[in-house]
Amino acid sequence: MSTTKKAIDGGKWITISTVISTVFQFVQVTILARLLDPAVFGVISVSTLIINFFYIFSNLGFSNSIIYKQENDQKALSTLYFLSLLMGFFIFLVVYFSSPLIVAYYKEPRLDKVIKLASLYFVIIYFGQIYLFLLQKELRFKSIAIMEISGAVVGAVTAITLAYNGFEELSLIYGQLTMHVVRTAMQIALGIKFFFPSLYFNLGMIKEHIRFGIYNVGDGLLGFIQGNADTIVVGGVLGVKSLGFYTVASQLAVFPITKLNPIILQVAYPLLAKMKDNDSELKKSYIKILDLISYLNLPLLAGLFITANSVIPLLYGSGWEPTIPLIKIFVFQSFFSCLAHPLYTIAFTKGKPNLLFYLNLVTLIVKIPLLYYFGKQWEVTGIAYAFLTATVINLVLNFLIAHSLIGEFMKEFMANISKPLLFCLLMVGSVFLYQQFVGVQGPINTLLQIAIGGAVFAVMTLKFKLSWAEIKSFRKSV
Repeated sequence: MSTTKKAIDGGKWITISTVISTVFQFVQVTILARLLDPAVFGVISVSTLIINFFYIFSNLGFSNSIIYKQENDQKALSTLYFLSLLMGFFIFLVVYFSSPLIVAYYKEPRLDKVIKLASLYFVIIYFGQIYLFLLQKELRFKSIAIMEISGAVVGAVTAITLAYNGFEELSLIYGQLTMHVVRTAMQIALGIKFFFPSLYFNLGMIKEHIRFGIYNVGDGLLGFIQGNADTIVVGGVLGVKSLGFYTVASQLAVFPITKLNPIILQVAYPLLAKMKDNDSELKKSYIKILDLISYLNLPLLAGLFITANSVIPLLYGSGWEPTIPLIKIFVFQSFFSCLAHPLYTIAFTKGKPNLLFYLNLVTLIVKIPLLYYFGKQWEVTGIAYAFLTATVINLVLNFLIAHSLIGEFMKEFMANISKPLLFCLLMVGSVFLYQQFVGVQGPINTLLQIAIGGAVFAVMTLKFKLSWAEIKSFRKSV
């Protein structure tokens, strides 16, 4: 199968996986929002924050280095495998015994059991993680899709069942752990043919992987701090209930980023790594990625912005109205973030992960005083605005780095993005008129608003961007 066909096939399977996983996650959050207090979501948000922080150190960026080097040496892979297991067990102990400090900072006793239980995550995932990296390197996206779907379904069913039986915040933790057990088992089963670990451990063989990973860890650490400083401040200063509102608003607005963008980037990076010496092709691919991401994310974000007043009460019920103004801020932050994400494919392809480290360092230096000042003035809303401002600054610097790596691209990018921006303005205008003359609240009005907005964007796209002939041609290639 040609590289192009592998990319199309991979995109198809990752899309299927993402759609199904997103549906189950969306249903899970919608059901649990009606069963659990907002403070529960704040508790789980803290747990997720801690897990994500320690995850930065656990694999030293081996996923990117394995793909970049196209690593096949069984001894090197065995060393990486056992190093990951050791790191995972060490981090499990650190997280488990750090629970009292976390409880003291957030002043929330429920966090003790949650953090200790969540620490098992690091015992589970590293038995199968290297197999996931190898499946990505070999472009086996069908296998990856199967395991993602299976984990999402089992995890969601577990969490919902336990929530109905009174497990409160523990229902979400057990759901997440169950999901990772299923995924790990399937990663091993589907990837074992590419690698079977031998009793071999030699750090000298993986010096380049470690060197590559040091900047990954530094970049990840700074990226974590600057990406989660708002959550840390909200939870520690304003309490877990405010953090619950903030988290749900943020999660809903970043759904397109966390679910749609990986479809493109997960397929793109292994392919771009194979053409790392061809700057012309890298530039074309980068612009295409930005174009595709714009058309996928913009209509969803614009639709959420204009329909938030009707969608939130319908999905989550009463009591979640404080999330609405936050969602409208996060929509813009989400859009700017999605345009920044493709840089990592270029930076890693060119072997320049250090640039991402410096980018996050500068963003963090700018963001901390913004969070302090805006938060002091306007509390949770101010923190959301500070996050948005820092994201805009990050995007400007992001594009400057991309320019230094692949050359001038802004003129073509601006020409491309002007269309989806115009289509979204027309979509928002059409829905706004419906709201003014017909209504906002209720299931029927909500569904009609979504239908009108979707129809406007689709018609404009088919008229001025993508013809039926191109769609038919694409379907045949798939």
